[in-house]
Amino acid sequence: MQLPTSRTEPDGSAVVRVLSCNVRSLKDDTEALARVIRASAPDLVLLQEAPRFFRWRKKLARLARAAGLVILTGGATAAGTAVLCSLRATVERTEDVLLPLTPGLHRRGFATAVVRFGGARLGVLGCHLSLDKDERYEQSGMLLDRLAGMGVDHAIAGGDINEGPEGPAFTRLAGALRDGWATAPWGGEHTWSAADPHRRIDALFATRGVEVLGCGVPVGLPGVTQTELRTATDHLPVLGAFRVPAA
Repeated sequence: MQLPTSRTEPDGSAVVRVLSCNVRSLKDDTEALARVIRASAPDLVLLQEAPRFFRWRKKLARLARAAGLVILTGGATAAGTAVLCSLRATVERTEDVLLPLTPGLHRRGFATAVVRFGGARLGVLGCHLSLDKDERYEQSGMLLDRLAGMGVDHAIAGGDINEGPEGPAFTRLAGALRDGWATAPWGGEHTWSAADPHRRIDALFATRGVEVLGCGVPVGLPGVTQTELRTATDHLPVLGAFRVPAA
């Protein structure tokens, strides 16, 4: 089954393709990564472990350009979460959020935006939750609170959850939102690791009013080999197509 392509419907609703990927600070095959992103034909890309140190803006811009996209928000200002977008998106506003720092653990953040596609208005949130189980659960609640406070009827959130669907943080998110893979599985399921995929720790979620048309690891992308998909970074990406109602 082919994943639906991006389009705006006559009633003003929009089909939007969203890709999420942990890019490991661009330490792997960035040319393969750019090809994977471009072949996925996304309207929005949620990145985790985006560059956040020396010349991070230049590195992120180079990836966006190679993928045929532009930077929407995030990077070092959101603790390594970032969002890229196509020129199809009309940007209403962006906000980078730094989460409370727990001593001894990495700082985490959310990259957020409100965008429009045709007559559809959509909140977007990219995340990379903690490796610590307790902090991760707290951050899942912060994510839901942030979505609720964005002032939008429809939203998509996603990223590296750092636990599978059986975990408490993942379960909390899936209880309040639609888990893309569980709702409309498409492509592959497991995202970790790219070399030996056996766990689903990366995911896309949508609010209840958004229709999930298909979601999973993109396989058989035109112009991208399985080897390139696995050498682009250490996680496999998640690609979803969603129908967002008109505002």
